[in-house]
Amino acid sequence: MQSIENKVISRIYGNGRGWAFFKNDFADLGNANTIDKVLSRLLDKGHIRRVIRGIYDYPKYSKLLEQDLSPDVDQVAQVFARKFGWKIQISGNAALNVLGLSTQVPTKYLYYTDGKSKVYQIGNIELEFKKTTLKDIGLKYPESELVVQAIKALGNKTLTKQQRQTIFNYFRSEKHGRILKDTKYTTSWVYEIIKAIFKNKE
Repeated sequence: MQSIENKVISRIYGNGRGWAFFKNDFADLGNANTIDKVLSRLLDKGHIRRVIRGIYDYPKYSKLLEQDLSPDVDQVAQVFARKFGWKIQISGNAALNVLGLSTQVPTKYLYYTDGKSKVYQIGNIELEFKKTTLKDIGLKYPESELVVQAIKALGNKTLTKQQRQTIFNYFRSEKHGRILKDTKYTTSWVYEIIKAIFKNKE
């Protein structure tokens, strides 16, 4: 049990603060009952947090506020996608909120899905999945989808230096090259903006 717990902790810490997950994300480390017990112990120790039934996160911590920050809604949405085997696509407005590019205080995040229409309450945030025919499918990573949909929502224009820096800072450095490679064949003007954000800083 202790060995499995260490492996679970290692995976959680390896994904960094803000990562959301459910027990099947550790299915290769042990049986479901054992993983349930490990997650319960980590929850009791305060290492992880329950976001909603069956879903946890490794919360980001604000030194300024001296408290854990609210769950990363995009991370939680990705867990639902993995849990139910859905394909999902973030809406433009939700992408702007996730990346911190919107000036409005978000109360709802909308994702399109090939699964069921469903609404979940994540703290003060409403997370809605809307069944529809998905477009622009073909990106391998959710980070890429997030950037592409945010840029499309902003429109075909030159992003401000602050907007570019905000997008750049949102992602861990090891993901920058991956986003560049994954978005290479997206709409040309979108990719030019992505290159301006990441490539010159590689």
